[in-house]
Amino acid sequence: MVPLFAALNFPPIGELVDWKQFWLPGFNKPSLIVILSCLIVLALFFSAGRKKALVPTGVQNVTEAIVDFVTDGIIMQTMGPEGLVFLPYLVTLFMFILVCNLFEIIPIFQFPPMARMALPMFLALITWVMFNVVGVMKQGVGGYLKNSLFPPGVPKALYLLVTPIELLSTFIVRPFSLAVRLFANELAGHLLLVTFAVLTDTLLFHNSIVFFKPIAVLPAVMDVGLTGFELLVAVLQAFIFTILTAVYLGGAMHPEH
Repeated sequence: MVPLFAALNFPPIGELVDWKQFWLPGFNKPSLIVILSCLIVLALFFSAGRKKALVPTGVQNVTEAIVDFVTDGIIMQTMGPEGLVFLPYLVTLFMFILVCNLFEIIPIFQFPPMARMALPMFLALITWVMFNVVGVMKQGVGGYLKNSLFPPGVPKALYLLVTPIELLSTFIVRPFSLAVRLFANELAGHLLLVTFAVLTDTLLFHNSIVFFKPIAVLPAVMDVGLTGFELLVAVLQAFIFTILTAVYLGGAMHPEH
């Protein structure tokens, strides 16, 4: 048993989320994946926009399905027709997060840049700025603060408790909760995939005890199953981030709801 466990040399967690720089200062693997994700999203929509066929096929069919999904499944459910002005941003947000997340299961890359806190936090701050600006534009500064901090229908005696909670929730907690949810899910999935991949490699190739080699099939099967699960998580996390952004924008536009 000793040689087996001695061979289980898992990389430190820093090795899984901190990549060495490439030829430019501050440019590393996550940076490359982010740039590739931007280019993929741009190429996808530019390619679809060039065809403009009445009966969409191929790339145009895929992009129109995505636009319809964001329109019907997110905007109309949270903001109504008035929210269609945010369609370009929400479609871009959904696709960018989705493509970034899918790099987790693409060979060679095998890392989701959303597992670095900076990127989810940057996107969350954009959402935070947007819904606050929308709230001020739609309601005015005084009206926005009043509706945010003193929600209607609440007994006045409870404002001593409700107002500080609303202040923290609306103006402080929201961007952090958005960012941490996406970051934590992607990092957890990455760690699980790496753990079972390293365990499979150790049992199969770095273990001198022949008896334990067939056991490598167990973590290998688990890794394949988790890869499929991460595909679902990639879509789900992109949807959750986008729909919460729409909910916050809708709340700023329609405070009565």
